[in-house]
Amino acid sequence: MSDGVHPWLSLVGLGEDGPDGLSPAARTAIEAAALVVGGARHLALAGSLIRGEALCWRSPLESTLPDILARQGQPICVLATGDPFHYGVGALLARHIPVAEMRCWPQPSAFSLMAARLGWSLEACRCLSVHGRALGRVVPALRQDGRLIALSWDGDTPARLAALLVERGFGASLIVVGEALGGPAERLRHTTAAGFDLDGVQALNTVACALVAEPGARQRPATPGLPDDWFAHDGQITKAPIRAMTLAALAPRPGEQLWDVGAGSGSVGIEWLLSDDATQAVAVERDAGRADRVAANAAHWGVADRLTLVRGAAPTALAELPPPDAAFIGGGLTEPGLMDAVQMALPAGGRLVANAVTLESQALLMALFGHHGGDLVSLGVARAEPVGAFHGFRPAMPVVQWRWVKP
Repeated sequence: MSDGVHPWLSLVGLGEDGPDGLSPAARTAIEAAALVVGGARHLALAGSLIRGEALCWRSPLESTLPDILARQGQPICVLATGDPFHYGVGALLARHIPVAEMRCWPQPSAFSLMAARLGWSLEACRCLSVHGRALGRVVPALRQDGRLIALSWDGDTPARLAALLVERGFGASLIVVGEALGGPAERLRHTTAAGFDLDGVQALNTVACALVAEPGARQRPATPGLPDDWFAHDGQITKAPIRAMTLAALAPRPGEQLWDVGAGSGSVGIEWLLSDDATQAVAVERDAGRADRVAANAAHWGVADRLTLVRGAAPTALAELPPPDAAFIGGGLTEPGLMDAVQMALPAGGRLVANAVTLESQALLMALFGHHGGDLVSLGVARAEPVGAFHGFRPAMPVVQWRWVKP
């Protein structure tokens, strides 16, 4: 290479057709490797090409990395399924080995193969993995006429996914289970979520869903402000109109982390997580019943694996947390030291949004605005309610919101 760096690690994607589907360069990378690393299935598929030592991945995968790094500079080949950088081992290796020292030969991913078999436009499909991940991750993707392709955990995943779709009001959805895609034993079977009757599904499978929503099925909109009754709560919830304005002020961005302090039902943190698959959130709640509801709501919306629930009172509970990119304080504003702790934890450019309903907490926000600047707004919402035979607007308690960006 022009910069003097020579790749020593080859990353080869394998299909179910094994060596027959590989390019000459990929075959040479396997044959020339002093060490070939892969799963037992990969090593068996490529067995006819392996000339050096073969090493099967241990669990967890990270425990095998020292064996690879100890031989840095030697020709090593890592085998993976399909495209190593699409829910594969490629990203793990790239965190430890400079990309300039790697060469990758990908094969079509299971997503590409399934879309090709069904004639679906891949860019119009939601592609995700529930292998080693919660099945609930599919929930944010549920919408009428949506297309979903998921890598399964095991042979039971398609049936469990069908049951989830029925529970969420998507029982009429088409389900296609693909096994051994791209190989001589490939099999595609079609059914519906409500009528799921497939048995003997191989552990290595991919599931495609053409989603059909029944009347009343909850479909997540692209904008924040989900209905309040879509969350379990005891009244301690940032109401939908205020929540929508709060999320707009927090301005979530992919990869960022939120502190939701005084989480109540967890609605703000959950909608932060629903804004993008790469977001993270920490919900801090001292009330045991409310903390339980935060966990239940996160599971219901399929974001539990990206939400860390801290059961405790702020600011003490904030001490060991990773720093946030943005923070929301929806309760406990008058707790001594809370605001100082949150402001100190934020990095330069971090956003802080705090809502206050009581006069005492509103006075605190006014003082903070006077000292630190930022934006101070009063949010008012009124709903039409019966007044005798007619209707009139009944205002909710006004909310004072302070928005601040750390210099």
